[in-house]
Amino acid sequence: MKRVLIDPGSSVNIILLRVLNEMQTEDKLVPKAHTLSGFDNSSVVTKGEVVLTTFAEGVVKDTKFQVVEMDMAYNMILGRPWIHEMDDVPSTLHQVIKFPSQWGIHQIRGDQQTSRSINSVADSSPKNEEK
Repeated sequence: MKRVLIDPGSSVNIILLRVLNEMQTEDKLVPKAHTLSGFDNSSVVTKGEVVLTTFAEGVVKDTKFQVVEMDMAYNMILGRPWIHEMDDVPSTLHQVIKFPSQWGIHQIRGDQQTSRSINSVADSSPKNEEK
């Protein structure tokens, strides 16, 4: 899956309802409403929970996600629950995560150019002009 954010600041794993529908796994959705709060005081009510199998460089884990219906730049956010389960060591500075597997230490590198394009905000507001 593309456009996945590994966020050590997120206390839950999040997936979009649209992505579940595209994966045709909406039948696994367990309806449970939770309120998630963002650092900017915004909140969103979840549609439910789903347990999906995640695969990262040969390491397979069942992961619980909170399902939300909203617009965001990423298809899923892997938060602290996934990071701790994987024994990940994330580095936001180097855009890499490292984790142990039965074959040694593996790493996944982020794509800096893609990350910049997702996070860039276009200023489309008209400039104030003096008359």
